[in-house]
Amino acid sequence: MLCRKRSIRHPKFLFGPEEGPSVVELEKPEFDAAAFLASVGLGRRIVQLAPKEAFFSQGDPANSIFYLQTGRAKVTVVSTAGKEATITLVSSGEFVGEAALAAVPGLRLSTATAITDCTALKIGRGEMIRVMHEEHSFSELLMKFLLQRSMRIQADLVDQLFNSSEKRLARILLLMAEFGQPGGPEQYIPKISQETLAEMIGTTRSRVSFFMNRFRKLGFIEYNGRIKVHKSLLNAVLLDQLPERNPERPLGSASPRSASKAVSGLR
Repeated sequence: MLCRKRSIRHPKFLFGPEEGPSVVELEKPEFDAAAFLASVGLGRRIVQLAPKEAFFSQGDPANSIFYLQTGRAKVTVVSTAGKEATITLVSSGEFVGEAALAAVPGLRLSTATAITDCTALKIGRGEMIRVMHEEHSFSELLMKFLLQRSMRIQADLVDQLFNSSEKRLARILLLMAEFGQPGGPEQYIPKISQETLAEMIGTTRSRVSFFMNRFRKLGFIEYNGRIKVHKSLLNAVLLDQLPERNPERPLGSASPRSASKAVSGLR
């Protein structure tokens, strides 16, 4: 009996000229976002920064994005009057300078500075946009980050509008200790000055010092050069069990009435 040969047709004829994957698409390896963010390549390089060294400064051209591989950083802005304010903290695994992806590139609106020794991947704006367009998995990763950053900013705004300065300080300490993040909280948070903490919660250094001493007396934190945050602080915030607001006054305050007015003005 004769065997009839089975013809194998090219994918182009199976799917038609406008359908199905091309040969190039079939041979293209799967994109690995983690590998992309961990290695150098076209339009991207690794940078090392020491504490207090800037990734970029306010007013610089917004022509790149940084992916923080290790370390901690802060983002600050300076007003026309010269007053500086810390607006957010950046941890490893996060992007910084993402505003450079705006449709019309311009100048940096903030300054990003290393708090600890940092290793980051610096990605050129053009390369970042190219990968976003070509690799859907990377676009999804970036979108997830941007949504999380947006939610964090909204939570910061609500915190600033409705919570006391003491509760705002407790929340910042918990965020820096990464409570609620995968892998468990860190034992010690990066070194940060009371002036920076005061800028972030919108109060004075003396108030931060007062609250920190009270947190230590209550066993919420240990503070001996570096700050160690205990889970009891998280429980106190979640259950709204922080001590009554201002049960005692910092040294040097004139009177309960004047202290109350000062604190109200800071909120």
